[in-house]
Amino acid sequence: MIRIQQLKLPVGHTKEQLLQKIAKMMRRKPEDILEYHIRKQSIDARKKQQISFVYTVDVKIEHEPGILKHLKSSQISKVEEVTYQFPVTAKGQPLKHSPVVVGSGPAGLFCAYLLAEHGYRPVILERGKCIEERTQEVEQFWKDNALNVKCNVQFGEGGAGTFSDGKLNTLVKDVKGRNRKVLEIFVRHGAPKSIAYESKPHIGTDILRDVVQNMRRQIESWGGTYLFDTCVTNLEFSQDKLAALLCKDQSTGKVIRIETTLAVLAIGHSARDTFEMLHQQGFQMEAKSFAVGLRVEHPQHMINENQYGQEAANKLPPASYKVTANLENGRGVYSFCMCPGGYVVNASSEEGQIAVNGMSYSNRDGNNANSAIIVTVTPQDFPGEGPLAGVKFQRELEAKSYHLGAGKIPQQLFGDFETGTNSVAYGGFASEVKGLHVFAPLHQLFPEEIQTSFCQGMHQFAKRIPGFDRKDAILSGVESRTSSPVRISRDESFQSNKKGVYPCGEGAGYAGGIMSAAMDGMKIAEAIACVYERPIHDMANATSCIRGTACIDLNKNILSNAKKTTEKRSSKELCNRYQKKKHK
Repeated sequence: MIRIQQLKLPVGHTKEQLLQKIAKMMRRKPEDILEYHIRKQSIDARKKQQISFVYTVDVKIEHEPGILKHLKSSQISKVEEVTYQFPVTAKGQPLKHSPVVVGSGPAGLFCAYLLAEHGYRPVILERGKCIEERTQEVEQFWKDNALNVKCNVQFGEGGAGTFSDGKLNTLVKDVKGRNRKVLEIFVRHGAPKSIAYESKPHIGTDILRDVVQNMRRQIESWGGTYLFDTCVTNLEFSQDKLAALLCKDQSTGKVIRIETTLAVLAIGHSARDTFEMLHQQGFQMEAKSFAVGLRVEHPQHMINENQYGQEAANKLPPASYKVTANLENGRGVYSFCMCPGGYVVNASSEEGQIAVNGMSYSNRDGNNANSAIIVTVTPQDFPGEGPLAGVKFQRELEAKSYHLGAGKIPQQLFGDFETGTNSVAYGGFASEVKGLHVFAPLHQLFPEEIQTSFCQGMHQFAKRIPGFDRKDAILSGVESRTSSPVRISRDESFQSNKKGVYPCGEGAGYAGGIMSAAMDGMKIAEAIACVYERPIHDMANATSCIRGTACIDLNKNILSNAKKTTEKRSSKELCNRYQKKKHK
């Protein structure tokens, strides 16, 4: 393949014009181009009067060596495509029990996907509901404010990222092709093909829900088993090695024991009760730095005009931005999870606490742009000491946010926030928000240094995006779940100090966002395959309910169904099938 970089075309160009441009760069006729693939597409808006699309394309053509010899351009080079390779399964001791993946967010989902694809028949435990029922729960919560602590924006199939913008960009260096493999799997299961080459790809929460559901069905067809409404409450060890997981069936209250020697902890950044349990069991972990702040809304047309200029503002996709500032006090302030044409959402998961996030649908057609503007915090800011001090810090802010808003999302205009004045009405635009909300004195929320840093950051960002610090910018609080407040230690084999337990993804402190979490899940699946053969039996673990209930054999009752090819089934059947079988 020959790669051409920095290939520019005007806004509104056609596919034919792109092919002609490729041919011209190659000094050939368009019909000489056997095929080409777009590897990257971005927008160059530095000159508002000459906005262009910029492409990197891989071209297949006959007599490549000779052509390359005569094409003297820094834009053109030979490229060897890196193809992702899952490791050959180890020829060692086969597993007696199937591996268990705890959590079905991107880390757990991609770990389970690769394990299932290569014959390991994983059991996936999810404390929340399947995506169909979870969506209903969340949308009802946004209407009536009645929180389900077991299933919400944080907990349930797909993880917290399911109710977000579905951004798929990452800064993780990728020399093994994991990044591209994640995108290919997403496309295979219903994501737009454009995510494979856009510079800032996103799916959108509406499409992402379907993709997650399709991946689940594929995992099931390969012999994987999902148990929803199932929360891990304890781990059993034998001779310092994992022996079993104890789980609570949240629909019945019964306790289930699952025998396994391998468990992947892809628990997400909000599984605070699980953090506490692991700490009590002696897992090595530490508090880590993260960031807190407020979700900030601006009119989307304002961002479009700033990024593209007035003439092109309505011709291009809704514009995004990324802003950062390093302050004299040592704090960093930056934008996080920017959602063009998006909504602020109530993302709470505990009673008496309020946390917010941002979300966009695939077409990003909301009136406002929003992002979290957050300030870095370190363990020195946390109350007390120990690995869970950051969790306590989050909880205190979220409880205060709940109190300020009397149980609703507290909002304030930036000008009033800065002067300590209560807001009484929106300014030049209204909030786009999912969840009950109310004006409240957000200026009382943070310690003084964090509040001052937030305001300084807003003013610095206005130097790049005029109007960013406009007095009627809408603030919503609190943005506290930017990343995990905990890191669970793991060694070179990706295991914790408790052998057989693999901390994974964002909740364990090794990722930040959908892509990096998915790639970390892939690493764990690879690590397992490098050491262990597939389970010796064709079926997964037998489990038993304790506290006086009968034993349940997953082999007969569940995985016989998982062997079947996927067919269309009702949402009710998909979500409750295992629970009904399990308790026969």
